[in-house]
Amino acid sequence: MTQTPLNVKLSPGQLPPSPREHLTSPVTQAALRIQNSITAATREYLFTNGFTEMMPPVIGPVTDPGVRGAKQLDVDFYGHHYKIMTSVILYKQASLLAFDKIFYIAPNVRLEPLETATTGRHLVEFTQIDVEVRDATRDDVLDVVQGLLRHIVTYTLRESKADLAALGRDPEAFAALLREDFLRMTHAQAVQTLRDLGHLQSTDAEIDWVGERLISEQTDRPFFIVDYPKGSRGFTDGESYTEPGVLRNFDLIAADGFGELASGGERTYEYRRLIERMRETGENPAKYAWYLDIARDGLPSSAGFGLGLERVTRYLAGLDAVWQANAYPKLPGIASP
Repeated sequence: MTQTPLNVKLSPGQLPPSPREHLTSPVTQAALRIQNSITAATREYLFTNGFTEMMPPVIGPVTDPGVRGAKQLDVDFYGHHYKIMTSVILYKQASLLAFDKIFYIAPNVRLEPLETATTGRHLVEFTQIDVEVRDATRDDVLDVVQGLLRHIVTYTLRESKADLAALGRDPEAFAALLREDFLRMTHAQAVQTLRDLGHLQSTDAEIDWVGERLISEQTDRPFFIVDYPKGSRGFTDGESYTEPGVLRNFDLIAADGFGELASGGERTYEYRRLIERMRETGENPAKYAWYLDIARDGLPSSAGFGLGLERVTRYLAGLDAVWQANAYPKLPGIASP
């Protein structure tokens, strides 16, 4: 007898139900079991490849400066203005003073713009699998993220077979991902592809959310967009030494319209260049005193990435919205538990 899939199609912009309805939903329960497979697979792959897991900070005097359209959340820390982490990127770099290869499974909070509440791709509170490698290049970490995602898919297809079947997710959706290397295109090539599709993507900015979905629909496996223009990202993204104005970074885009899964690249790490890049991006170096003190004494060169846990869960489970992959989803502008 053919099993009826649990995952009934959401209407566009549909919001989460009450906490009781959400937590007792078979769809939520299947998604969260799949998410358990993803975190178990992540640890298995990274431990096997010599990574050390560290516990991430939750608050600090500063956080990721390159948050796309989102606001940071302030807390009073004994009379000091601290930030809840929007990303642990600065701490990842500093942690390489202890270990050469590290990762966090890190909670993040970003006050996303109100218009993102109904995109199906944004949460205010979410989790990232954050990875950083000392003395690595962007190409090195492209290999890491490809290997990690392949291992996650292989592990989840095996360990969460029943839940994937219950959600109507066909394992053949991942055949190309497991069989072929992920393609790479430059930001300029991505812009041209989108313009050929009738989408007027800016040449100087990150690929917008509509563009991400459109370009994601053109392929049967994840792919990388590399070489973003300098003005499109924060000061931590390293600029090419041979191509001024080009960043040595990337996004990982899923197939079938699921959009961005990860962002990363090489880091700015030299004290002088950090000061220059901060000023170029309108940041006040005085805010980053603890980080710049470390950089003055010597930060290691590195590359890394952040892989969105809920976004990967949504992709593997074939869910309509990222909030379906979170037990207590918080959407922009909507008060919730």
